[in-house]
Amino acid sequence: MQLVDSHAHIYLEHFKEDIDDVVLRAMEAGVERIYMPNIDHTSIDDMLELAYRYPDFCLPMMGLHPCSVNKHFEKELYLVEDWLNKGGFVAVGEVGTDLYWDKTYWKEQQEALKIQLGFATQFDLPFVIHCRDSIDETIELVREVDPEELNGVFHCFTGTVDQANALIDLGFKIGLGGVATFKNGGLEPVIANIDLKHMVLETDSPYLAPVPNRGKRNEPSYLVAVCEKIASVKNITPDEVAETTSNNSYQLFKYNGKKSTL
Repeated sequence: MQLVDSHAHIYLEHFKEDIDDVVLRAMEAGVERIYMPNIDHTSIDDMLELAYRYPDFCLPMMGLHPCSVNKHFEKELYLVEDWLNKGGFVAVGEVGTDLYWDKTYWKEQQEALKIQLGFATQFDLPFVIHCRDSIDETIELVREVDPEELNGVFHCFTGTVDQANALIDLGFKIGLGGVATFKNGGLEPVIANIDLKHMVLETDSPYLAPVPNRGKRNEPSYLVAVCEKIASVKNITPDEVAETTSNNSYQLFKYNGKKSTL
């Protein structure tokens, strides 16, 4: 199989002791590329170092995660824009909203998302959106910005078929990861009813490891389990899932080989 992990935070401290082994296992499992979303100013250096060590394999994005948004978020966004101006990033991400952990800065989250969707348009990049417990709210925010100017993926999708179709109608991809393998994950109807051409695969490493590794540290090599689950639900081969979803990722991110300026 030729797989693409469209969303993995493998630059985090969870991988500090064995990152080279993690990358090797990913390659051996058939992973051809790993796309790395940023979190905030504290994660940039480690992310770019990994991109430098594994060029054309570990590719960086630039953005401010909604869980890092606070009353000083404008300072973070100045830094995000500065890095985007330097070039070498494949997407604006990870951006979005989160009503699961803390609702304190909901207003600021909305403003930060709108600004970063503007960056996506400004720099002609796709976006990668996080929307935990806030899918409908985030869809409306994107609609306000003018979705015809945007291209992107709603990562770690855990919504309904109707919500998936709403995103597809707007031209966006659905990111599926470990939750797809959970017994009570609720994603089988989505997988069964949504065409593969609208899906990309992800791990969200180190989080949300798929069955049979649920509860452990996730890593890109586990993407095989997600692929196999989707193939089982759709009654097709894992190779077909891998080929189509990988092509979807390549088309989405349109990576042209330009290196990040570290």
